Amino acid sequence: MTALAPDITGKPVIDRTIEDDPHVRPPLVIGDNDFESVTDKVCRIAEAPRPPRAWYVAFSASVPLALMFFGLVGYLVTTGVGVWGNNQPVAWAFDITNFVFWIGIGHAGTLISAILFLFRQNWRTSINRFAEAMTIFAVICAGIFPAIHVGRPWLAYWMLPYPNQMSMWPNFRSPLLWDVFAVSTYATVSFLFWYVGMIPDFASFRDRARGKVRQIVYGILALGWTGSNRHWHRFERAYLLLAGLATPLVLSVHSVVSFDFAVSQLPGWHTTVFPPYFVAGAVFGGFAMVITLAIPARQLFGLKELITMRHMDNMCKILLTTGLIVGYAYGIELFMAWYSGSLYERFAFLNRMAGPYAWAYWTMIFCNVAAPQLFWVKRLRTNLWVMFFVAMCVNVGMWFERFVIIVTSLHRDFLPSSWNMFVPTWVDIGMLVGSLGLFMTLFLLFCRYLPMVAMAEVKNVMPQAHPKHPVEGHAVPEESVI
Repeated sequence: MTALAPDITGKPVIDRTIEDDPHVRPPLVIGDNDFESVTDKVCRIAEAPRPPRAWYVAFSASVPLALMFFGLVGYLVTTGVGVWGNNQPVAWAFDITNFVFWIGIGHAGTLISAILFLFRQNWRTSINRFAEAMTIFAVICAGIFPAIHVGRPWLAYWMLPYPNQMSMWPNFRSPLLWDVFAVSTYATVSFLFWYVGMIPDFASFRDRARGKVRQIVYGILALGWTGSNRHWHRFERAYLLLAGLATPLVLSVHSVVSFDFAVSQLPGWHTTVFPPYFVAGAVFGGFAMVITLAIPARQLFGLKELITMRHMDNMCKILLTTGLIVGYAYGIELFMAWYSGSLYERFAFLNRMAGPYAWAYWTMIFCNVAAPQLFWVKRLRTNLWVMFFVAMCVNVGMWFERFVIIVTSLHRDFLPSSWNMFVPTWVDIGMLVGSLGLFMTLFLLFCRYLPMVAMAEVKNVMPQAHPKHPVEGHAVPEESVI
């Protein structure tokens, strides 16, 4: 609501805007914006001689962590995986936990961009760009851990089916090899989808560039874009095809990652609920990371009129929905452990809830099941502090979910004589923190030099683009909204 000039009684007249009217949905772009102002708001972030001071603070904190991460990788390669806390029977621990966590983070970008695009959900337009970027950076972080956990990362190319003098081929029945092809395909399609969507915006950067170097760099990235009808036709066709390719990857990639566990015979892993459970968890954790990044980004870079509370509210609703699915999966796991009649399966889940790692299990339950229930209340769902708290809880909870699945299922084997506790070393913890630093470094560089918001797509949902037809999100009566 906006207070106008006071009336004859001296009280301010309250203007009920579209955001306050329950019969219409709030606009996707608020404020007095046109095509030119949208371009200025997005381009000025990269064109400004200096970013906000908070950007320098975040960058100065993330770069040392990223350098520490690469230093620890070098230490691991030269010394051996014994620097980790892995043991027998806990042969997998922080390494695969981090891998599955980062792969899950990367799913929200593809979901927002591809699936919502195919379903013509216009509210995705302001948040899809940095969600796609988040996907690329998360996959980069994820891909490092499988390469180094094998012990000899310089021989990782053996996993590729290439003709060689040893007459040896990869074991295609190994789910670890399925990961190689699933993750590499997902990374390739996600990168192409991200880059193709930025081509029109790169052309805007090129045309506005003042320095020769910036003009050349953005000109190369724009691939000769002129904005002609032919270019737009081919762009939309390519974007649609890539969206169609990316959509099944959302379901397939994390399903394949879940097969790392589900095809084994280990209690706590051998369950058919893992593929849909992992996919829902990936979307859940990915959207939490999008909210975590969107809240400070829209504040620091002046994008509150483009990334509105409607976008944030919609993402909170998706977070609540996927959180309920994840909570249901937790309940199904417990029920099937009891219903199966298997003593080993029952013990595995009792050990999770009451064993030495029970603190991790209940942290997971609070963060992933209890905290998102705050979003049932609209007042809390539209409060940025509550959003950030819940999103951070989910980020922590999803990491602990992978830790609980991996470590608590391994540390107490079939024979009590084989039981052993896992204790992370300083290298384990340093690599986890360092991977967060690497992710934030890449994301901050993206915010500084590349278009954070898809200008061409945002303009397409503004009323100026459809003067004779109402656009979804712009003063449409409730009875005309599906």
